This record gives sequence, C-alpha cells and structure tokens, in this order.
Amino acid sequence: MDGCAQMCKCFLILFNILFALVGFGLVALGMWLRFGAETRGFFDIDLKTTQFNIGVMVLVVTGVLMLLVAIIGDCGACSHSKSALSVFSGLLFVLIIIEITAGVMAFMWSGRVADELVNFYNTIYAQYLNTRSPGQAVTLKLFHNAFDCCGIGGPIEVFVRDTCPDGNVLQKLTYSSCPGVIKNVFASHAPLVLGGFLGMAGIMTLALVCSFVLRRHVSPYYVSPRSYVLLTSSPSVVFPPPADQQI
Repeated sequence: MDGCAQMCKCFLILFNILFALVGFGLVALGMWLRFGAETRGFFDIDLKTTQFNIGVMVLVVTGVLMLLVAIIGDCGACSHSKSALSVFSGLLFVLIIIEITAGVMAFMWSGRVADELVNFYNTIYAQYLNTRSPGQAVTLKLFHNAFDCCGIGGPIEVFVRDTCPDGNVLQKLTYSSCPGVIKNVFASHAPLVLGGFLGMAGIMTLALVCSFVLRRHVSPYYVSPRSYVLLTSSPSVVFPPPADQQI
C-alpha cells in the first residue's frame, strides 16, 4: 500500500470516529427532546405537534444511520474489506445527496419555517394566557432562552414575564418581541446554515474519494494472512509381546 492509500486509511478512520460521535449526539438529542422533562411540554400541548414528532424521528433515524455508516467504514478501512468499503461508499453517497438537498431546502424555505415557528409561538402564547399550563410555560421558556426575547410585547410584556430569561431590570427592559426576533434570526442565519450543510457535504465527499482510493489500492493486492494448523503426530505406543511369545 502506497503513501496515498495509507493517508486515506488514516483519514477514513478519523472521519468515521467523528461521524459516529455526531451520530450519537443526534440520537441523544432526539431522545432528550422526546423524553426529557424540560422538553416534554412540546408534546403535551393541546396543539397539532406532528411536525415536532417528525423532526425528532428524523434526528434519531439520521443519528442511527450515521452510526451505522461509521461502523461499516471503520471495519472496511481497518480490515481492508472490499465489500465493507463498497457498502460504506454507497451509504455515504446517499447521505451526501440528502445533506445537499436539506441545505438547499433549508435556505429556500427559511422564511416559511420562520412563519410556521412564529405561528406556533403565538398559539402557545395565547393558550398560556388562558390555562397557565406548566407544559406551555416550559415551552415558552425554551423559546425565550433560545432567542433571547420576551413574549409579544417585548420590554412592555406583562402577561408572560415569569417565563422570560433571567436578568436585571435593565436587561428585561431591552428584550425584544419574540415573533420579530424569530424572523430576523432565520433571515440572517439562512446563508450560514446553507454553508454548514455544504461544508459537511464537502468533507463527506472527500471521505468518499478516499474510500474509492483505498478500495482500488487494497482489493487487488491485499491478501489476508493464511491460517496454519500445527499438526503434531501422536507418540507411538509400543506394546510388549504377549506372555506366551516371550522366551
């Protein structure tokens, strides 16, 4: 194996280790969002939360798929298995297509996603004013801490002040209205999200190229070491002649 193939092998091993860590993180995040005490309010609210269930399922399935791809890739790189590298290349190519598609869709539909999230926030806000449900309070706190905002009124908000981020009196007077902040965040960060998706797709493409290089250099020449069985002859046993033949 030449130096290029050896570098590709090292890169694939490191890439798959990091890929597995990211996949494990996605699975853990999905489980926390679904079963965590702080986020259970998303699913206990009297509202159609199908999109959040789908989002959590996508996180978990994506994380499991990344773990599977990383395990297959490491096995192929370490054992020089042609079949494992082929499966790894196919799965990684599918993930690259999904990554690019998701980035483009997130960039193109950022305004629509922001509008849906604002409508969801407004609905939770209105329900909390009527019911004061603990689950809705947890959901509002998550929104307020994530976007550093407070209610619909911002600095003059008086109805949900107990769910706003902690701070002194001056900080509470500078909080902005959450619907406007949500739209601004999605509008300003859409190019960064697209760049992140495309950057990740570029790294995955490099790993795909390294997989092809390693497979081309290893499969024709690499032969697994032969197994040898040590054969030992059992010692022969000499039996004495019968008594009647002894002289």
